[in-house]
Amino acid sequence: MKNIQPNCFKVIKKYFPIFTASLLTLLLVLPYNLLFSQVHMNKDSVDNIIESSPAFTIFKDNYFIVGVPMNQKPDAYNSDAKFQFSFKYRINNEALPGEIYSYFTYTQKSFWDIFRNSSPFAETNYNPGLLLIKPIYSKGEFSKLLMFSIEHESNGRDSTFSRSWNFVSIRYAQIFSKNLHASLKLWAPIGISDNPDITKYIGYGEIQMSWMIIKNKLFADASARMGKNFDRGSFLTEISWKPFAKTNQYFTLQWWQGTAENLLDYKKNISMIRLGVILKPNFMRFY
Repeated sequence: MKNIQPNCFKVIKKYFPIFTASLLTLLLVLPYNLLFSQVHMNKDSVDNIIESSPAFTIFKDNYFIVGVPMNQKPDAYNSDAKFQFSFKYRINNEALPGEIYSYFTYTQKSFWDIFRNSSPFAETNYNPGLLLIKPIYSKGEFSKLLMFSIEHESNGRDSTFSRSWNFVSIRYAQIFSKNLHASLKLWAPIGISDNPDITKYIGYGEIQMSWMIIKNKLFADASARMGKNFDRGSFLTEISWKPFAKTNQYFTLQWWQGTAENLLDYKKNISMIRLGVILKPNFMRFY
């Protein structure tokens, strides 16, 4: 299979970066009241949502997407499927002292060479963690989140293919409105042995934005990481559209540009555009 790129991918590959730039520009010029309308959720409301929700819930986005490279001619060896499932388990049903909620989290991300003979899995990354969340209120209204986590990430392989690292992190999330959330996550690596230079490529932090363009219908997500020497890093953009009002399934278009998309090839600069289906968390979806 020498060339698998259909016409639709050619169009997406050409225009998606332009579309992304247009969305970010639109975000800067939209009227203030459309982006920064009040959330109007007090402490009792937030506690009730957290404590009445199921113990097991979606953590990060769960998706299955298929795509092609943007900087090479697509073929069976550089095109793939990428999928992720992620959940969190609430450890305490009521807030701990300090109004803190604790969670066990788990995220697994796989890269599947579905266009090659026998369709082998190229890489799978496993990411368990412990998460503490503290909602913060301003004038009685829910406006921020402070999160602390201890995480491990590895690819479960041995010898020269082994990749792993442990890190502690703190994330500050600002709820600007019902339509716009943003966060900054900073991490400090601990116990790196297989790949001691990984922070040069994955960096020490991440900026993330989530924008609901059309209520419960159309979302734009973007995140950026900067490598240690500011010459490496990554940028991820995602546009998601929900076709049916009573479901939680979205069609999504994802563009990845940069290093450390997976652990095995964390030094490799990758440019991929993928299309597929995604499930999103309903509350505090900007973890």
